[in-house]
Amino acid sequence: MRFMSASDVEAREFAVAFHRFMNWAHEVAAQRDGGNEVSALVLEFLGADGAQHSVITRDLAAFEHVNLQTALNAWSAAAGRAVDVHGIAMPPHYGGLSLQQLISADALPPVRLSAPALTDLPNGPGSTLGCLRLAVMLVTDQRGRYVIMIQGPGEHLPQLQVEVAGLPTAEAQQVLAELDTLRSTLNVYRGHLLDVSLNPMGGVVLTFAQPPGLARADVVLPDAVLARVERHALGVAAHRQALLDVGQHLKRGLLLYGPPGTGKTHTTRYLLGQMTDYTRLVLTGRALVAIGAVADLARALLPAAVVLEDVDLVAEDRSMGPSSSPVLFELLDAMDGAAPDADLLFLLTTNRADLLEPALAARPGRVDVAVEIAVPDAPAREQLLRLYGRDVPLTLTAQDVTTAIERTAGTTASFLKELIRRAVLEALHDKAAHHEAAHQEAGLTVTGLHLARALDDLLDSAQGVTRTLLGVGVNPEDLPAGGALHAGPVPARQRVMMARAGVMIHRYPG
Repeated sequence: MRFMSASDVEAREFAVAFHRFMNWAHEVAAQRDGGNEVSALVLEFLGADGAQHSVITRDLAAFEHVNLQTALNAWSAAAGRAVDVHGIAMPPHYGGLSLQQLISADALPPVRLSAPALTDLPNGPGSTLGCLRLAVMLVTDQRGRYVIMIQGPGEHLPQLQVEVAGLPTAEAQQVLAELDTLRSTLNVYRGHLLDVSLNPMGGVVLTFAQPPGLARADVVLPDAVLARVERHALGVAAHRQALLDVGQHLKRGLLLYGPPGTGKTHTTRYLLGQMTDYTRLVLTGRALVAIGAVADLARALLPAAVVLEDVDLVAEDRSMGPSSSPVLFELLDAMDGAAPDADLLFLLTTNRADLLEPALAARPGRVDVAVEIAVPDAPAREQLLRLYGRDVPLTLTAQDVTTAIERTAGTTASFLKELIRRAVLEALHDKAAHHEAAHQEAGLTVTGLHLARALDDLLDSAQGVTRTLLGVGVNPEDLPAGGALHAGPVPARQRVMMARAGVMIHRYPG
């Protein structure tokens, strides 16, 4: 423990006293100038009668800032409405400001009028919009004269705040309702692919992402597997109205499970690229805790798809420990909360279906189809090698390909992708060894020898951790003659658990 010296204590006391002095100086200056200029502007505009009404406050999520500004721009441009915007300048690191403080002119921080400060926020994959940070809007329309104050999220206020003063409560609520309607109608997130993350304060951050642009041929799965995944994810959208006409629900859950590196995320990215008329929200890692807020957003932006990768991180079997994860209950509530006729897809991936909470699969509407994405069989491995090597100058004989396919039995798509990369590195190393510039790609050729050397390296006993990271959890001591990797049996518990829960389980040999 560190004890403060006398000089530390004195320095802190001086800082506190100096802060109080500066506040006093601002207050004295404001009184000398005839009062705070921001407060004076608001009170003069509202008049004595307007200042008597209650201030109505609405808090919004920080990610709604760009939607609010979009709504305000459209709302301000309506016929018969005049809006005058004034910025408010506050000292750095000062506490928040309320519209009630400006009207009462009491306990005001040292603030001044300024040009409106703007935060430049994305409103599309390649565009931004200037959004008010702290400003008052003096409004005149058929309701009379009133003030709207916008305060964006910041150090002392994690959420977005909108306040209305100068109107009876019911009319102020109508103003907020009009803005809500415009926020929904003009929502900039609708129909886009969005990555979900968390800011340092735990708030949801939405980032526009570019669609992956994967074609069906880029997904190497058995035809039956891919067709079933497409039917459940994409087929509902294609037959939306026909399903509703015969009383069938649209809300659905799809679980892709299997070992790491087999292509679950790749398959998910392909589906997201096909769902161009959907709002697509992708949660991974820490962002999974935001499932409640994200599900609410998805329901507001239908049709929508919510992707939760590695969902076992928050949905482990509750019998495995004395406590339950609150995130699990949020997930279950989110999957149950949408109306049956809502075109809402929950797409979940996991490496450990055997750990999943049985409640996830307890009834249709949570997870009603589970598909195993297994390790690729020999034809699939050959197809993957050609897919990952399509932009590589490969010169392989039929025997080179056959040998590589045999030696990679039991490996994953990630393993094969890394194999091609290492083969290219082997070829570049040979070029450098022959006194050629390694950065020059002209004349580069990747042969069966380079592929074999790369495979030797990956199968080496010292590369056990590397193989695990690529989804191949097999010890080299267990390898049969020839160095082929054979996947062990799939745990049976996941199949028994889901079968008891009534989930359609589809496993295809790899």
